[in-house]
Amino acid sequence: MPDWSMTELQEWDKKICTLGEGLGLDWYPIEYEICDYKEMMGHMAYTGLPTHYRHWSFGKSFDRIQTEYNLGMSGLPYEMIINSNPSISYLMTENPMPTHILTMAHCVGHSDFFKNNRMFSETRADTVIDRFKSAAKRVKKYMEDPNIGADEVERILDACHTIKYQVPRTPGIKRRDHKTLKEYYRKLIINDNTGKWDHFNINKVPLEPDYNLLGFIADHNRFLKDWQKDLIKIVEQESLYFVPQAATKIMNEGWACMIHEKIINALGIPDDYFLSFIRLHNQVVRPHTGRINPYHLGFKMFKMIEEKYGFDECLRARETCNDETFIKTYLTYELCKDLNLFSYSFNTRESYNKIVNISDEEGWRRVRDDLIKNVGLNSVPVVAVKELKEDGTLILEHEHDGRDLELSEANKVFEYVSELWHGSVKFTTVIEEETWEF
Repeated sequence: MPDWSMTELQEWDKKICTLGEGLGLDWYPIEYEICDYKEMMGHMAYTGLPTHYRHWSFGKSFDRIQTEYNLGMSGLPYEMIINSNPSISYLMTENPMPTHILTMAHCVGHSDFFKNNRMFSETRADTVIDRFKSAAKRVKKYMEDPNIGADEVERILDACHTIKYQVPRTPGIKRRDHKTLKEYYRKLIINDNTGKWDHFNINKVPLEPDYNLLGFIADHNRFLKDWQKDLIKIVEQESLYFVPQAATKIMNEGWACMIHEKIINALGIPDDYFLSFIRLHNQVVRPHTGRINPYHLGFKMFKMIEEKYGFDECLRARETCNDETFIKTYLTYELCKDLNLFSYSFNTRESYNKIVNISDEEGWRRVRDDLIKNVGLNSVPVVAVKELKEDGTLILEHEHDGRDLELSEANKVFEYVSELWHGSVKFTTVIEEETWEF
């Protein structure tokens, strides 16, 4: 039996909200749902969304989570919260009251971040649940349609999932359709007196590199049926929802940890509860050997900002930055050194990791820059649609940033893209300083 009641949860929630308001926070209302550990595994497998469409990969994820949990290889999260209005957070029945209190304080930080950070300005939190519910219903309808079937639906979804993050990564920049772009470039050509645009092909498609591969395929593949286009658009919209979360993981978790610490310290709680809080907090923000713990790094950075510039600067940073700009602006030499950060590379010939930069006076900037290359979606290759030829050939180009693609993985993705396109696809990249074409 749990050592808490719903009445107690509501009372602690009121106290937490009062303290959050005192910090100047502004968050969406939070609805807490109580679930057992098996239900929590399900929420984890389905990325927290209660109305997600069916796909075999979610079942595979559930099996992995359950196996690791049963073998003692991992625990379950204390919290899971959805970026929606109202925000939805899950509390596990098996957890004791101190864990619930810390979780609720943590969720206030997350929801405040969702509502105020610029990366989330286009996520339309008011309609998130309804949009995902509608998508799930449509996927179910296609699966149950005898003329389509589950196998065909999953074939399309499989292909889409391999390129799901080949979508715009900067919020607020609208993807202009071909008609709008054509009118824009036509005016440039007409008003040009310098000769700059004399050789510009106004009939080229796309008129400028298109970074929304999913959207381009859905819009320009004349062989796709309506239900296939709809599936592609569903994955595209889902990816656009998750892009801000991937781009702010360090900030989001660090901010939530900082907020829960402030609230807990001000709650006036019993000593036995406080000892539990210390244990839980330290478990969450502890460093991880050989890899970055986003909770640890984000928390340490926000604490440094507050100490150096004040809490108002923390509020400004949580509003204007993503992980890349956050690290570039606030990760100092002193903090790099204090956290013992370093970067390494994998020696493919001899199969071992080699430390290449350490946080000394000469190397810390390279450590910072290497970290930036791997935060959020920066570790995901950028592929642009360069041209759609008259014969229907799709020309794609990997924007090489010094990191070569893994050829075996690139080949698999290329096959899926070709299947989605239903035609000839050419893909170029750079491997060991040589141009490769698929």
